[in-house]
Amino acid sequence: MASKLRPTARALSVVLAALVMLVALRSPVIADGRAMVLATDPDRLTVETRSGDRSFSIEIAKSPSERERGLMFRETMPDDHGMLFVFEDQRQVGFWMKNTVMPLDLVFISEDGKVQAVLPGEPFSEAVITPGVPVRFVLELKAGTAAADHIAAGDTARHPAIGRAAAK
Repeated sequence: MASKLRPTARALSVVLAALVMLVALRSPVIADGRAMVLATDPDRLTVETRSGDRSFSIEIAKSPSERERGLMFRETMPDDHGMLFVFEDQRQVGFWMKNTVMPLDLVFISEDGKVQAVLPGEPFSEAVITPGVPVRFVLELKAGTAAADHIAAGDTARHPAIGRAAAK
């Protein structure tokens, strides 16, 4: 009888291990600390500032799991690159930097493309970063980029994702 149970127990343990791996792979939190890298959007995001237009290549985080992970664990990023977080509707949002290695600028953008606030993000901080007003988009850039490019509240961000939201 013991010899008949042994193959069944092995098969059960293989199935159980496969289920555990499937759940781990589908989880939005990466336990091994690997960065999520999304495809770079073919359209650049442009911010109209008082001193001229500034253009960025961007990755777009639109699903809840993509927005949750964002730039966590990312160690480097080009100066003209960022990640645009797209929410389904205009709302109060809060970000934190718990597993984010790089210091960031967070550019909070309303549905019509107007920059509402630019706030700093400190690496590994669990402090909530929020502009205190509803927004539809958040653009994360390397720290210091917003100041160097003169991006400020009142500027206008343009990108097809923003245009689609404004048209609704």
